[in-house]
Amino acid sequence: MKIRNMKKTTKVALALCATLGLGGCDLEVPDLNRPSVESLEETPTRSGVMAAATGLLVDTRTGMATQNGYVALLGVLGREAYVMDTADPRYISEMLAGSGLDPGSPAFGGSFWTNPYASIRDANTLLNAVDKVTGVTDAEKEAIRGFAKTIQALDFLVVINTRDTNGAPIDVNRKLGEPLPPIESKEKVLEHIAGLLDQARAHLLAAGDTFPFPLSSGFEGFGKPDTFIKFNRAVKARVDVYRKDWPQALTDLNDSFIDDGIAADPKLLDLGVYHAFGTGSGDTQNQLNDADIFVHPSIAAGAEKQADGTTPDARVGRKVKKAKEVRRWQGVESDQVFAHYPEAVSKLPIIRNEELILLRAEAYIQSDKLPEALADINLIRVNSGKLAPITEELSKDLLVAELLKQRRYSLLFEGGHRWIDMRRYGKLTELPLDVSGHRVHTEFPIPIGETKARGGGN
Repeated sequence: MKIRNMKKTTKVALALCATLGLGGCDLEVPDLNRPSVESLEETPTRSGVMAAATGLLVDTRTGMATQNGYVALLGVLGREAYVMDTADPRYISEMLAGSGLDPGSPAFGGSFWTNPYASIRDANTLLNAVDKVTGVTDAEKEAIRGFAKTIQALDFLVVINTRDTNGAPIDVNRKLGEPLPPIESKEKVLEHIAGLLDQARAHLLAAGDTFPFPLSSGFEGFGKPDTFIKFNRAVKARVDVYRKDWPQALTDLNDSFIDDGIAADPKLLDLGVYHAFGTGSGDTQNQLNDADIFVHPSIAAGAEKQADGTTPDARVGRKVKKAKEVRRWQGVESDQVFAHYPEAVSKLPIIRNEELILLRAEAYIQSDKLPEALADINLIRVNSGKLAPITEELSKDLLVAELLKQRRYSLLFEGGHRWIDMRRYGKLTELPLDVSGHRVHTEFPIPIGETKARGGGN
């Protein structure tokens, strides 16, 4: 979608929708009951601003947990999953084979552009409204700014995680009719994301004790500015690692919600922030338990055994189960499905403590603190995988390989991490090719509508 012609959405969630779902609340409510973009821009009210803030949670989860969404398609590319929908061969013919992803296909190669940029635009509309609204305290305005910029950072991260070296526009807070913003490099986009998160932190530090609008149940434990900052720092640490800023990653991890107490309390592995879903009218469901989504057979085949020599990595036991039938299609097959999203309301992680510990291990490795890195890797091996600890010293290269293996199983089918990780380390060629003619795609293309608007394409 062309940035300059992006349709202005008026679907802003009501502030009454307090628990995303949001609590099963109908998001398709009449215009009389929700603020339009025009009213937010011209005559913003307190109620309109608060509804728009809550609406960002709806925006940012869009397309994350559908059959052709972010987790599923990146899972296919990273050989975590197959989507064997016999009604649409593109899940195999385009995602696993072909000469490249199709920039003209908004459900495949052109995905993850329109939705995140629509969310970014809504956040910019909200931020512009906050500057002029009355009846909102300065502390409340700072809370809104900190929240909105953090959500923007997540949306930009979706764009650049999919486009990688193709880059993406960042200067998108422009009026319709203005020149299109330039497409910036991956490095500049990540720098912009890091800047947004740091700006958001500064706003949150100046906020009050509470947010003046409701957050979803996925933010349980992080629903106030002082705890939301820990989530903000966790996301920043992920971005630091992507940017190879290892000292800053360790600093931000220290300020995040990272918790080493997983041996005493295994539930701390799942401490974090999540996308939440609901089954109410107008709400969004988690579709990652769709009957056409199967586990790539390399997941179970590559899993390390526990001490008894027969039981696989406990993460496989938690996240993978036998399918009702073997599915075979276009040369691929699987008899396993995912188990960790059993219901339509199952939450989808945005970032969890288990990832934070592995991010710290990576930062330690790249800072040549190898004993500290191995300690963190063993913390995850023992407490999440139920595997024996590694007792011998490992070289830096072997530690990287072990780290990537732990991330593969700890973050399985949560956010495209396997594809992103193997690309970060130049190891995409190590992903399995199941059928002659298959390939591993390295990035999504810029959508054809965007390139046409810039004078390119057909």
